[in-house]
Amino acid sequence: MSDEKSAGGESTFTVIVAAAANLGIAVAKAVAGLISGSSAMLSEAAHSVADTVTEVLLLTALKRSEKPADEDHPLGYGPERYIWAMLASVATFVGGAVFSVYDGIHTLTHGEELGNPLVSYLVLVVAFVLEGFSLRTGLRQVRREAGRLDTPATHYFRRTPDTAVKAVVMEDSAALVGLLLAAGGLLGGQLSGSGIWDGIASVLIGLLLVYVAWVLGRSNAQLLIGRPVPASMRTGVREELLSVPHIIDVLELTTLIQGPAEIMIAAKVDFRDVASAEQVEWACEEAEQQLRERYPSIRRVYLDPTPGVAQRRRARAAGVEPVVGPGDGEGEGDGGGLFTDRLDDLP
Repeated sequence: MSDEKSAGGESTFTVIVAAAANLGIAVAKAVAGLISGSSAMLSEAAHSVADTVTEVLLLTALKRSEKPADEDHPLGYGPERYIWAMLASVATFVGGAVFSVYDGIHTLTHGEELGNPLVSYLVLVVAFVLEGFSLRTGLRQVRREAGRLDTPATHYFRRTPDTAVKAVVMEDSAALVGLLLAAGGLLGGQLSGSGIWDGIASVLIGLLLVYVAWVLGRSNAQLLIGRPVPASMRTGVREELLSVPHIIDVLELTTLIQGPAEIMIAAKVDFRDVASAEQVEWACEEAEQQLRERYPSIRRVYLDPTPGVAQRRRARAAGVEPVVGPGDGEGEGDGGGLFTDRLDDLP
């Protein structure tokens, strides 16, 4: 639990740093864009405004997802962070990408009057430093979490369910690239005397934001729909379950990521035929304890005692038909695997 609070606090700090940096940068870019007449600078201002709105939504997501489970939400509020993070990706698309592409096309078709670019260059340098600091904060968290999980940082970044940190890193990276594009547009316009370079830079910034919004939107959509834990972790969960006395098989395993440090495990488990009710209860408690010790992010474990294939065949051979729910198969399906009381008479 302490790891979860630590990770949540670190994510909040990362988002706050990014929000503070983007808010100041947005104002500076807007002023520089108006003075220089650069559409690329105005696009960068829209980019920073969109990033600031994104960070506000991410902070909302972090706070609301920390609410404890209650009667109306027995599984907690963890998935709510992905709803707000999805809205953040929409804000990036609408607030930054659409404006940048529109402003760039308008500049290409109607031209623009170029003013003094000196202020814009100064703002770009300051913005680059601030965005770089914000990006460094996000990358440090990514490397730290990857090291804690003993996985490559790039793999952790691609698969992490902490979409708040992922959003900050992607947006700050896109911001640095956008600053270089804006500088290129200003320089091209200064050397050629034409605003076409500025318009091209603005369109490219918009397309960059479209890509960022798409990646973040897809990541949050997958987690909202329901994403399982990685295959290696599923294998580890099976190993832990099968190591518990009286458990002889895992017939069906369902895993669900509900938050960055919140995983649910549900499994249909076959116990030894001679295991007593007390032994089954003890085994379920032992299995949950072992899983949480190996994977601290596992918050909920639900085990369903289900007869295995061999036991079903013996039941049919003895003339006892199992009572199954809809979808029940040989150890899989949605039913409960219920049997009649006559099974108690079997040897």
